[in-house]
Amino acid sequence: MSQPHHHHHDHEHDQLDNETHHEKKSATWRRMTFALLLVLFALAAACLVQVRSGEAEVITRFGDPVRVILTPGLAWHLPTPIELSTPVDLRLRTTSSGLQDVGTKDGLRIIVQAYVVWQVKSDKEDVKRFMRAVQNKPSEAARQLRTFVGSALEATASSYNLSSLVNTDGSKVQINDFENKLRAQIEGSLLNTYGVRVVQVGIERLTLPVVTLTATVDRMRAERETIATQRTAEGKRQAAQIVSTAQKEARIITANAKVKAADIEAKLIVQAADIYGQAHKEAPQLYDLLRSLDTLSSIINGNTHLVLRTDAAPFKALIDGPANIKDGPVMLQNRSIKKQGTVQP
Repeated sequence: MSQPHHHHHDHEHDQLDNETHHEKKSATWRRMTFALLLVLFALAAACLVQVRSGEAEVITRFGDPVRVILTPGLAWHLPTPIELSTPVDLRLRTTSSGLQDVGTKDGLRIIVQAYVVWQVKSDKEDVKRFMRAVQNKPSEAARQLRTFVGSALEATASSYNLSSLVNTDGSKVQINDFENKLRAQIEGSLLNTYGVRVVQVGIERLTLPVVTLTATVDRMRAERETIATQRTAEGKRQAAQIVSTAQKEARIITANAKVKAADIEAKLIVQAADIYGQAHKEAPQLYDLLRSLDTLSSIINGNTHLVLRTDAAPFKALIDGPANIKDGPVMLQNRSIKKQGTVQP
């Protein structure tokens, strides 16, 4: 009776062992699956790259750029170390050339400092070119760009006289033209060599060495003296023209006045002759008296001394009076005779 009971106990023990084995095997598979999922997730994360706005992602395969991603968002690449992702900044940057001592067309020296606003062009080939040229190092790009600008400043300045860059007359200053020519000197080379687009070029400082400053002051002084001489000569010319015109007009006015005066005098002479003629016709002796008095008035002034006979003309009329003239004495009394000079009988 004891054997069947023992056999049943063994069967139950075997069944428990099988269940335990299955559970262990199932747990092992779950762990392996989870680990595989973790590996796959890590692999996927390593192959996933996020492209930010204002950047480009360059995918390099063993160090060589194979493709460029410009669109913001998520992108894929082969896992490391087969392919690597490198972000390239596409935003604007500013680089200064530093103070450069350059020569002008007229043999003088100036110290000039320029700035360049630039960016890596948003183009796949240009981004690759930038990566190959400077290994995505903006500081190295800025250093090489300063070298380019320094050479371009020397070449550009040699095309301008100093007076075209430094002048008291703003209309003669050609700084804008200088900046445009400087930009033309560098933008093609920078784009073709580095994939860099030049946005703006400007002159931020321009000074003169002591020697150049002295020469400039002398030149400005000479220009001022020339201008002063020209203006003085022009003023004298205009003054002479004004004086000449005034003298001409004065001569014309005087001549016209003389003509009018002569005309008036002639008319008065004619009128006087008519009056004298009428007076002589009506009272000949009174006419002779008046004419004698007029003659006396015209020949005697304040400094005249005459010694004349009183029984001769024109003084005879003063002694004898008009003969046979009606109301003669009354007329003589009513006429005012201005005696000029001193008459001694």
